[in-house]
Amino acid sequence: MIKAITKIGNSQGIIFDSALMELAHLKVGDEVSVTCHDGGSIILTPTKPLIDPEQAAKSAKRIIGKNEELFRRLS
Repeated sequence: MIKAITKIGNSQGIIFDSALMELAHLKVGDEVSVTCHDGGSIILTPTKPLIDPEQAAKSAKRIIGKNEELFRRLS
């Protein structure tokens, strides 16, 4: 995907269309970490986890509960 850098007020920026935002699992207001590498590569990494920690804990408890005997034998 190729994007053009455009003038936005006194700054420059890249417009992320809704398809790109959806692919990156981002929404307006999300924070990203910006890393610049030698050669000019710029990496944007979401600072939030992709899985909500509470939802992950619930899922883990459910899976462990369903497979309790298996986990007991493996330990």
